[in-house]
Amino acid sequence: MSIFRFKKFSVVNERSAMKVNTDGVLLGAAMTIRPEDRKMLDIGTGTGTIALMAAQRVADVGGQACLDAIDIDEPSAAEAAMNFVNSPWSECLHAHNMPLDDFASAYPDNKYDLIFSNPPYFEDSLTAPDERKSTARHTSDGLSYRDIFEFAKDRLTAQGRVSLVLPADQEADLCRYGRMCGLHLFRIVRIRTVPRKAPSRIVAEFSRFRTDRPLDETLTIQNEGKYTLEYLSLMRDFYLFA
Repeated sequence: MSIFRFKKFSVVNERSAMKVNTDGVLLGAAMTIRPEDRKMLDIGTGTGTIALMAAQRVADVGGQACLDAIDIDEPSAAEAAMNFVNSPWSECLHAHNMPLDDFASAYPDNKYDLIFSNPPYFEDSLTAPDERKSTARHTSDGLSYRDIFEFAKDRLTAQGRVSLVLPADQEADLCRYGRMCGLHLFRIVRIRTVPRKAPSRIVAEFSRFRTDRPLDETLTIQNEGKYTLEYLSLMRDFYLFA
């Protein structure tokens, strides 16, 4: 059995269409979580890793939150459900096997303090040969950040946020579509693998409040073949080696 072990939980990593990956773990560690957050939603949960990281972070600051996690892929949702049951926060984590539209219809009154996702983002590339992996990776097969914004504009609480991890070259379109939905960038983390390279990923966070100067941060993962102190600090509550 393939198991990915974190400091406070483990993730069975076999059946999900998308495995534990760096993008998801970065989002789980870097996104803004507040002690007063009570309801969260993970869209496209996969193995459930990001939801588990969120549950740990809420517990670590003494908060109490209920987390819903949805995935259109049945084996992924089932694996996430199993990982939730085997975690210290099983009572607050709930996996749902359904697309976002069906979830919206099934739970029309749900409002969220935080909606987060590591969504598909390959719009123009060749699709993966595995159909399930293709659905998980390509927006043409289903979920995109546009769908998430359309859902979030009606389902965020007054102080609610949306947190996404995406390729850096999608920043302009992402922010433009967010504004169309009444959601404005308040924080961005630009992630680069090494100092000499341009950022390849962003963690972008949105709320209903307009700000002229969003927080703009940069995170470098490695330098001279070693993890940077800033990356190790970010991951110290999760990775065994940090």
